[in-house]
Amino acid sequence: MNDDSPARGNELAAMGAGGLGLAGGVFSSIRAAQAEALSGAPPEVERLSVRVVTDSYHHQFEPSGKFGEAAVERYLRPPSSALPRTLQNEWGLSLHLASARGAETRQVLVDFGFTGATLNNNLDLLGIDPAQLDALLLSHGHYDHFGGMAGFLAAHGKELKPGLPFYLGGEECFCSRETGPVNAPSNFGALDRRAIAEAGLQVLFAERPSLFADHGFTTGYIPLVSFEKPAQHSRMKIGVRDGVGCAPEGLPAEKRDLTIVTDDFQHEHATCYNVKGKGLVIMTSCGHRGIVNSVRGAIKVAGISKVHAILGGFHLMPMPLEYVRSTVAALKEINPDYLIPMHCTGNTFYEVAKQELPGRVLLSSTGTRFTFGA
Repeated sequence: MNDDSPARGNELAAMGAGGLGLAGGVFSSIRAAQAEALSGAPPEVERLSVRVVTDSYHHQFEPSGKFGEAAVERYLRPPSSALPRTLQNEWGLSLHLASARGAETRQVLVDFGFTGATLNNNLDLLGIDPAQLDALLLSHGHYDHFGGMAGFLAAHGKELKPGLPFYLGGEECFCSRETGPVNAPSNFGALDRRAIAEAGLQVLFAERPSLFADHGFTTGYIPLVSFEKPAQHSRMKIGVRDGVGCAPEGLPAEKRDLTIVTDDFQHEHATCYNVKGKGLVIMTSCGHRGIVNSVRGAIKVAGISKVHAILGGFHLMPMPLEYVRSTVAALKEINPDYLIPMHCTGNTFYEVAKQELPGRVLLSSTGTRFTFGA
């Protein structure tokens, strides 16, 4: 089946109606519900701040300031009489989102980086209180995005709001994964069901466009509408073994009877906000489905053509120069006010985009906070 066919959309709708509410079924105490569907225009917020909690590097002396309409605040290690501490960097990504609509505020943690030690250290230094979180969200089922979750829940699970919503793109997020050569695979981990259950999280599947924390929305399933194809660097194993993995009955029909599948990232979704007077802010986290596909998917879901900012990993580091140039050209047509590449994007994109979109490409690093809107 073509994963972008109308039949695929109908299948997702049917699965969302009844077949995907198990998150492991009898193999786990986790029970999943469907996230609230986005119907009509997305909610509008007056302000959105995106704090990079974990990424690959930290620019200690990069200046803060106003770049056009966006405020950029860099992290500087505060003075201390104790032994000095600093932010830690690693291969992985985690973002803290703070939005405001009038007096109403929301905080969301998107992804958890590679290790709990790094995530917890950085949350502490950045002054982010887990008890204030209104939702957790996982962009896709790769270890460099969920590896820190178990350590985070072990340290802060008792502080979290009861029944804290945890949004993810479907049962595929729970699949065990491997990387490397087929004849010599490397374990790439699986989401820790027990840690999620013990923390009392409310698992919400968002295969379709969905609201989260009242302020934001996710794209749900991202169709392939551009030249981009899924960046396939992992394989997912079908089935639950010793309480770990994904239940076949929660997967698309063409995958249920298989034992291992090259990732096509049908479960990946982008995180989005509609900022008043500015347009869409779209966070791709990794963009395995393609950064252009992800942005166009968000535009179609929202019914809003104006894109204010695109942030996150664009998964272009392994791509050849001409592919990167084609990506920049397609993004230039979309005409965002800001591009903020992170994580797996690579320097080639950064340099090409700076030439093609001067003044719109902002340097990111661990600890940086970007604020959009009033």
